[in-house]
Amino acid sequence: MFAWDDLKYFLAFARTGSMLAAARVLRVNQSTVQRRLAELEERLGHRLVIRHLNGYRLTRLGGELRPSAERVEAAVTAFERDLAAGDKGLSGTVRVTTGSVLAERLRRTSLIDAFHARYPGVRLELVTSDRFLDLSKSEADIAIRAGDPQDETLVGRKIADAPWAVYASSSYIERHGAPACVEDIERHFVVACGGAIADYPAARWLRSVAPHATVAARCDNWSGLVLAVKSGAGIAPLLVYQGDSELVRVIDNIDLVTPFYLLMHDAMQHTPRVRAFADFVASEIKAFRALVSG
Repeated sequence: MFAWDDLKYFLAFARTGSMLAAARVLRVNQSTVQRRLAELEERLGHRLVIRHLNGYRLTRLGGELRPSAERVEAAVTAFERDLAAGDKGLSGTVRVTTGSVLAERLRRTSLIDAFHARYPGVRLELVTSDRFLDLSKSEADIAIRAGDPQDETLVGRKIADAPWAVYASSSYIERHGAPACVEDIERHFVVACGGAIADYPAARWLRSVAPHATVAARCDNWSGLVLAVKSGAGIAPLLVYQGDSELVRVIDNIDLVTPFYLLMHDAMQHTPRVRAFADFVASEIKAFRALVSG
């Protein structure tokens, strides 16, 4: 009746509740989402989405069909993952995901070139995202990720413990001075975390030590937060690898450390191209530790 790809658009809308948000998730135009949903409805002979005052919403039937569509998605993903895991050739592409700041640091090293030189049949695709991509859905093959893993289907190894410090820009210090200790943060402007990163350990730490500090800016991703600190908007705790020549470390030791892990889905751990990157990281562990420890 329809292709599996048709359900991707339906599920993206069902999960986000917005045509625009679904388009962003799928990295297509909003008009493409609307067109593909209309084509799916035509094939099925039923309305799945209706327009209302504030946009669109699922019909009753659309809501009832969502669990079935999610089961189809899970089955297709498992099939694709098993197919990839059965590929025993040391060739192809290994997709490695990590956050935007760490990805940029990795690109500036010689590590990617060294990996390609060691495994000429395998290409490394760096998938940059401040969102934790779902390895069980094959959004990436390997993740370099902050924090202790919560998903029991993921396996891997700890790379390093990354320390945190409080940073400010030179322009901020010229205007407002620098905090001498953690207690001083309360009297400064801060850049706070919102959205997807609002509950990260550093965000909780800042709220606990300076609950009454003036929030000058609030960011929902780390790249934006770093840029806000660089602009002089306020001070913020950052992983030490996120600091650079444009920032001044004003409080060095705040007793906050985040572990970084190399993770892969357990079904993929013996796939040659995935195993190759894991082995490469193990052989270059000092260089990878330096990436996240400043």
